[in-house]
Amino acid sequence: MKNMIAIILSILICLSPSEKKHAKNILSYEVDLTREKVELVWKDHNHKLYSNIGRVLNQDTTISMIMNAGMYTVKQNPLGLYIENGKVITPVNKTEHAYGNFYMQPNGIFYLQNQCPKISPTIDFKLDTTINYATQSGPLLLINGNFHPKFVKGSKNTHIRNGVGILPNGNPLFAISSEKINFYDFANFFKQKGCVNALYLDGSISRAYIPSQNHHDKGGKFGVMIVVKNKPKSTN
Repeated sequence: MKNMIAIILSILICLSPSEKKHAKNILSYEVDLTREKVELVWKDHNHKLYSNIGRVLNQDTTISMIMNAGMYTVKQNPLGLYIENGKVITPVNKTEHAYGNFYMQPNGIFYLQNQCPKISPTIDFKLDTTINYATQSGPLLLINGNFHPKFVKGSKNTHIRNGVGILPNGNPLFAISSEKINFYDFANFFKQKGCVNALYLDGSISRAYIPSQNHHDKGGKFGVMIVVKNKPKSTN
């Protein structure tokens, strides 16, 4: 315990004033995979778009977090790969040279394989039947512990941003900035948390419902959304 406290204190001491400021302006949620599960939703059982956080909440009272997932078209269709309950709804988008953050290479895929969360560069992703859910977005924030090569420290290109990283314990960490932030500083948030790989989900339109952080946004107009809910209790 003393060693853990010493490690945390050393990290805080090493952070610059700017990094400390950005860390305070980011809301995050670590999923406890021992009691929670991650799912992706897009349309309800009547094939109608959920579109906003409020409609998802109306369907389920066990939800502990909701956040917009990968990028989407003007018709709110997934722009890239989307897998729901093991079914490929939209294939991998392999376009590399086009305008927009989604196409900033390398981009990537957040997916759950046998319920285990993973992040992969799109070019390395292997589709198989063990993948339960997947959403494609871009750019990758962290790649094997390194910042995306196109990120610039001190960049003035700032927006509200949300993303996901994988913590050293294997749990996914979802985060959204409460103030405008550049790519480098947002990626650095995940790096300071110990994530080796992290993926940007979206920008200015991003919203999240995180009641544990006293954040109850129920709006938005999205495509796919990420939902965290409690696992069913064992009947044994």
